[in-house]
Amino acid sequence: MTLLGKLFGDANEKTIQGLQPLAEQINEKELELLNISDEALREKSEALKKRAKEGEPLDALLPEAFALVRETARRVNGERHYDVQLLGGIALHQGKIVEMRTGEGKTLTATLPVYLNALAGKGVHVVTVNDYLAKRDTAWMGQVYAALGLTVGCVTHEGGLRYHEADPVHGEEADQERDEKGSFRVVESLLEAVSKQEAYACDITYGTNNEFGFDYLRDNMVLDASQMAQRGHAFAIVDEVDSILIDEARTPLIISAPDEEAPQQYQQFARIAPRLVKDMDYEVDEKRRAVLVTEEGVAKVEKMLGIGNLYDEGLRMVHFLEQSLRAHTLYLRDKDYIVRDGEVIIVDEFTGRVMPGRRWSEGLHQAVEAKEGVKMQAESRTLATITFQNYFRMYDKLSGMTGTAVTSAEEFHKVYELEVIVVPTDKPLVRKDHPDVVFRTLEGKWRALVADIKERHERGQPVLVGTTSIEKNELVSKLLEREGIPHEVLNAKQHAREGEIIAQAGRLGAVTVATNMAGRGVDIMLGGTPPNPAQADAVRAAGGLTVFGTERHEARRIDNQLRGRAGRQGDPGETQFFLSLEDDLMRIFGGDKIQALMARMNVPEDQPIESGMVSKALEGAQARIEGQNFDIRKHLLDYDDVVNKHRDAVYRRRRTLLTGEGHEKALRDLFRKEREVFVAMALASDIPSGWDREGMLEHLKTFLVVPGDASKELDAIVDGEGGVDMKRERVAEWLVAIYEQGITARRDALGDDAAWASLMKQALLRSIDTLWMEHLETMDALRDSVRLRAYGQRDPLVEYKGEASRLFKELEASIRIRTLQYLFRAHVHVYQHGEQTSRPADQQIRGAVRSDQSTSQLVRQSASAPGRNDPCPCGSGLKYKRCGLINAPEHKG
Repeated sequence: MTLLGKLFGDANEKTIQGLQPLAEQINEKELELLNISDEALREKSEALKKRAKEGEPLDALLPEAFALVRETARRVNGERHYDVQLLGGIALHQGKIVEMRTGEGKTLTATLPVYLNALAGKGVHVVTVNDYLAKRDTAWMGQVYAALGLTVGCVTHEGGLRYHEADPVHGEEADQERDEKGSFRVVESLLEAVSKQEAYACDITYGTNNEFGFDYLRDNMVLDASQMAQRGHAFAIVDEVDSILIDEARTPLIISAPDEEAPQQYQQFARIAPRLVKDMDYEVDEKRRAVLVTEEGVAKVEKMLGIGNLYDEGLRMVHFLEQSLRAHTLYLRDKDYIVRDGEVIIVDEFTGRVMPGRRWSEGLHQAVEAKEGVKMQAESRTLATITFQNYFRMYDKLSGMTGTAVTSAEEFHKVYELEVIVVPTDKPLVRKDHPDVVFRTLEGKWRALVADIKERHERGQPVLVGTTSIEKNELVSKLLEREGIPHEVLNAKQHAREGEIIAQAGRLGAVTVATNMAGRGVDIMLGGTPPNPAQADAVRAAGGLTVFGTERHEARRIDNQLRGRAGRQGDPGETQFFLSLEDDLMRIFGGDKIQALMARMNVPEDQPIESGMVSKALEGAQARIEGQNFDIRKHLLDYDDVVNKHRDAVYRRRRTLLTGEGHEKALRDLFRKEREVFVAMALASDIPSGWDREGMLEHLKTFLVVPGDASKELDAIVDGEGGVDMKRERVAEWLVAIYEQGITARRDALGDDAAWASLMKQALLRSIDTLWMEHLETMDALRDSVRLRAYGQRDPLVEYKGEASRLFKELEASIRIRTLQYLFRAHVHVYQHGEQTSRPADQQIRGAVRSDQSTSQLVRQSASAPGRNDPCPCGSGLKYKRCGLINAPEHKG
C-alpha cells in the first residue's frame, strides 16, 4: 500500500470508529421497538415529525429515527439494516460520500438519512441514474416510508408518480411479491400518476439527475408561480454519485429550441434597414456598437410591415430590427468580415486575420448573412442551461453513495467540498481478482475470451462480460453466437430491460454481455431472482459469478465498478481483464515497447502474458488520464461559475416577480436606475448649453408617450435660473413627473388594477426571458473568443471574467429599456366574459365595462398546450409559436 493509501486508510478508520457510538445508541433504541404494534411505530414517527418541526435538531433525533426505520423495514420488507449500513446512513446524514461495495445494500442504507431529513418537512430528493431505478426504489422503499406516515413521489420524463398502498396480499402471493420487489409488475401496481407539483410536494421525491435539473430550469421559465414544480433544494442523496457528479458532469443540461423563423425575419428586415434614415429613424452609438430606434422609425417600420404595433408582434421582432440595423450600419464588408464561397467569415479586429468557423452571437451573424444575400445557417437558441456541478451545489446539504469513490476523492472535495469515507463490508470479501492477461493482437484476445467463457458456461459458472462500447458489445455477442453459446446482451439499445437482464446474470450457466456502466444499481444475486436456494448453491459450487473486462477504461473507477459486480455479501467470485496491445489505452501508453518484446520472444498472438507489472503500468497511465480529465472539468467549471452568478441573479429576480407582489416597486427601481444612467450621460457637460436635450427626448420616446410640450418644459428648466447641480436635480424631477404621467395614463387606459399588475409582471418577465437567452449566447461566444488572448500572454479566464462583468451590466441596462418599452407600448388585451379586445398603448381608455362575473387579466392559464398557430394563452394576442419564449416546448402560457 502507498503512503497516501495508508494515510487515507488511517483517517477513514478513525472516522468509522467515531460513528460507532451512534450505531450502538441505535441498537439500544431498536430493542425498545421490537414488541410494540405497527400503529405504535406510526405514532412514534408522528411524534418525531412534531419534534423536528418544533426545531429540535435532527442530530438529536437520529438514534430513535434510525431505529424506527430499521424495525419498520424488517416488518415491511423483511430486511433489517446491518450495523455497517447504520454507519453508512450516519455518514450520509452528515453530508458525506459513502463508498460501499456492490451488494452491501446502498438503497436500503439510504432510507435511514432520507427518513430523518424528511422529518423537517422541506423535502428530500433521492437521485438515481435512470427512470427504472427511480420507480423501483419509490415502490420498494415507499412501503417503509408510508408505514411511518411519510409521502413518497417520483419524477420521470413522462411526469409525476406517487406511492400508494396496494391492496394487501397474503400467503404465497405475498411471498412472491416480496421476492420480486424490483419487478416491473409490482412497481407499477404501487405507483399512481400525479402532477410533478404533487410529486415534489411529497416528503421524499425520487428521480434522475437529468429530470431534477431540467425541472429546475423549466421552473425558471414559467410565467406563473402556480406552474413551478420544485419547492426548494434542502437535502439530496445521489446514488451512483461518481457516475452523476463526475462522469455525466462533463455535459451541461440545455433546454433549446430551433430558431425556425429567424431566417425569414432577418431577410425581411434586411430589406427594410436600408430604407430607414440615420439620425431620424434610428440613432447609432459607435462606441458601444449599438443602435437605438426612434419613435418615428418604429412608426415607419410598422407601416412597411403593415402592422398596427411592432411591440405587439413580440420582443423578437424588435430584436430582428435592431440586429439588422447593426448589420447595415456598423458591420462593414471587407473590414469586419469578408464573403468567401457564399459564407460570411469574421475578420479579427485586433489581428486582421479571418476566423473561419466563428460566428457572431445573438443573431447578428444571421443578420449579416441576410444583408449579403448568402445562405443563412440554421441555429438553435439556448433557452436555459446549467451544469450538474452548479445544480447540485445549490442543495443546502448534499451526500452520495457508490461502490467506487476513493479514486475521485480529490475531485469530490475540490468541486463539491464533499468528504469520502469507505464503509467496511458486512462479510469478508472472498472474491479472486486475477492479474490482467495481455495478448499481442485483438484477434488473439477475442479467441481466448470466448474459449474461457465457453468452458465456464459448460460447467454452470455464470459469466458477466464488460465492454467499453456498444460496438465491442455486439462484436462479443456475434463471437458467442458463432460458438453456440446462449447469452443476453445489454447496452443502450436495451435500456428498457436493463434491470431485468442484469438481475438474472447470476443464474446457473448464464452469460451476459454488457457495456461497463449498464445495470448499475441492480444486485446480481447468485441463482438469479426470485431467489432459488438450490440454484444459488450450485452457482457457489461452480465458483460464483465471473466478471471479465475486455478493455481497461480511462478511469480506474469504472474498472473497479465492473469488478464489484462479483463477490457480493461474501459470495465467491472471480474477475479478470483480457487486454490486447492493440487496445487504445495499451497502444497509447507503452504498448509498442511491450509488443516489440513479445515479437522478439516469438509469443503467439493467442498466448497471454499474465503480468502484474503490466497491470501496474496501466493503472499509472489511468491515474494520469484521470488527472488530465479532472483538470479539463475544473477548467470548464471555472468558466461556468461566472455564468452561474449571472444565472442566480436573474433567476432570483424572476422568482421574486413570480411569487411576490412587488411589481410596482420593481418597475420604479428600473426607472430610477435608468434615469440615473440617462441623466449622467445626457447632462455630463458642466455647461447646461452643452446638454443633449434632443437626445434626452428621443430616448424617452423609445418607451414613453411624451407630452407635446415636453420640449418647452425641458428648455425652461435648462435655460432658467440656478446653478448646474440644481438644474440637474430639476431635470431628474421632471423625468420622474413624465414617468408618473405615463404610469397614470397607462393604468387609466386599462381601467383595472389587476390588469395593470398583470401587465407589469408580463413586461418584466418577457424582457428578462428574451434578453437572458441572448445573454447566454453572448457568453458562449465570449468563452470561445477569449481563448485566443492566451497568445498575447493574457489569462483567458481573467479576460472572460472582466468581459462578463461588462456584459452583465449591459444585460441589466437592456432589461430596463425593454421592460419600459413593453410596458408603455404593447397593446393591452382585456378579457371580459371570455371575449378578447385589443387596445393600443397610447389610447386613453377609461371605465372598462365589467361585472361581478367578468375578469380582466393578461395572463390566463390553459389546461392543455395550444397548437403552434393558436393564440398564446398568456393573452399577448400572438401566435403560440411567436410569443415570449419563442418556439420553446416548455412554454405553457
